[in-house]
Order: sequence, then C-alpha cells, then structure tokens
Amino acid sequence: MKSTDLLMLRPMMPLVTESLERLFTLHRPEPGTDPERLLAEVGPRVKGLAVSGVRVDGVLLDRLPALEIVANFGVGYDTIDAVEANRRGVVVTNTPDVLTDEVADLAVGLLLATVRQIPQVDRYLRAGKWLEKPYPLTGTLRGRRVGILGLGRIGRAIAHRLEAFGVAIAYHGRRPQADVAYAYHPSLIDLARAVDVLMVVAPGGPETKGIVNREVLEALGPEGILINVARGSLVDEEALIAALQDGTIQSAGLDVFADEPRVPAGLIAQEHTVLLPHVGSASVHTRSAMGQLVVDNLVSWFSGKGPLTPVAETPWPRP
Repeated sequence: MKSTDLLMLRPMMPLVTESLERLFTLHRPEPGTDPERLLAEVGPRVKGLAVSGVRVDGVLLDRLPALEIVANFGVGYDTIDAVEANRRGVVVTNTPDVLTDEVADLAVGLLLATVRQIPQVDRYLRAGKWLEKPYPLTGTLRGRRVGILGLGRIGRAIAHRLEAFGVAIAYHGRRPQADVAYAYHPSLIDLARAVDVLMVVAPGGPETKGIVNREVLEALGPEGILINVARGSLVDEEALIAALQDGTIQSAGLDVFADEPRVPAGLIAQEHTVLLPHVGSASVHTRSAMGQLVVDNLVSWFSGKGPLTPVAETPWPRP
C-alpha cells in the first residue's frame, strides 16, 4: 500500500496523519503553501482522499481522475457530493457509531444546561451576585414534551437517555419506525405543535436547509426550547434570533451554526441561550476512534476488502 497515493488538503489529527504517512504515500500541503499547486502536481495519480470539512464536488473530482475512495472524518458528510461521487464510481465513507454516545451525551447535557440555565448560574456566582440575593428560579424538565427531528443512530441514543428523565418523547423523520414506541408526526410543524422542546439531529444538506424556520418556531411556542447538535444549516438563524428576541420561543441551546466558526451577534446577545463551539464529539476518546475509523476505511479499501462504513449514496458491494 505504500505506493498508493493519498491526498489530505487540510490538517487532520496526528493519529490520522501519522498512520497514513506510515502506510501510504501521503501528500498534504506544507503550512503556508497553496493547495492548488499540490493538486496540480499529484492530483492525476491520487487514489484516496482523507477529508475533514473539505468541499468535495464535481470540480474537485475532475482533478482527481484516479480517485477511488473519499474517507470523511465525521458522521455528517454534507460537504461531499456523494451522489456525484457514486456516479463516478468513487466510494465515500464516514465515521458513524463511534461518536453516537458522545454526541447523545452532549445533547442531553446541552438541554439540561439550557433549561436550568447552568452557564448563566455559574456566571452569577462567579460575579459575586449570590452574596446579594439568590439566583431566580429556572425552568425544569418536569412535564416537558421532547420532539426529536431525525431518529437515526444519534436521535435514538438521545431518546433512550431522555426516557430516564420521564419526559414524553415524539419524533419526525421521513417515515415512521415500527420498532419504537415514540409518537410519530408526519410533518415537522405537527411535531413542533405537539412538543415544547425540539431537538435537531437530522442530517445537513440541501433537503434540510432552513427547515427549522419561523413557522416551526411559532408552532413550538413561548415555552419552547430549541436544541441543535446536527448542522447549523437546518435552522434559519435570522428567524431564530427574531424568535428569541420577541419571545416566540423561550431559549435555545446550540452546538452548531450556519457559518462556523462565525456565530451571529444576535445569538451571542441573547442571555438565555447556551452556545457551544461544535464540540458534540470533541472528546479525546471519541475523536481518536473517529480518526482510527478514517484510517481503517482506507486500509480496508486498498487491501481489497471494501469499505467498512460506506455512506448510503455509495453502497458496497455496489448494486
């Protein structure tokens, strides 16, 4: 495999970089150099692409005519045109399962932090205000109804954790799932009307862009809380800011944003929002497992065993 050319256009964690350099001929831009020059030099012979947050579309694929596999670091792959990759016979892999529990834990923690205003209470104590008077009473999970947008691996793991809190759980997705007892709602508006917490766990991409819009937020109502651990693109951020400002909903807990790492000032200005810098899977344990799965997918492919975790658009074995 050492003679196989791999390309990495942006830095990845040392586990990935060092493993791939040991096993393959890995090409990556030196700090401060232009990736375009490297692409022009090695693109025609690159067979594998390791990516994290890199846009992989027809334009890039045109420059990699020998490409066989794209190994994505992360479960979400909305930056990759997997349909076009499949048309060209290129397999795309991601890193599911290994981050499910970590993201589900963070999602529940973000919900608790938002409902009970944990960051705000911490700031209150540190500012010495407890010496003056107790912190005002907060909201609670008691009696809450939680709706999950996207009952996939992570959505199910979140629901399983929330069962322990005794809250009512419902969900919306493309179709009802026969093996769960949660209430299914055929539209997102219907789900928002039925719950007062909306947890967004659906995939990103053109189909879901801005689906949490003004109408959904209005249906969620003045006691409503929005939690997003999926992709920032799913939420109309201008509509969310307006909804927080005028009391259309109560608060929001967000780990993802539309234009990361830039977060709208209108969200930062909201005192009762809880905002995290996309850290859902960001533990040493889980990121290491994700990195190892990137490496394992490439090793398995170039050993002739096929991909370990191909995405739905590039199934293996091929039909």
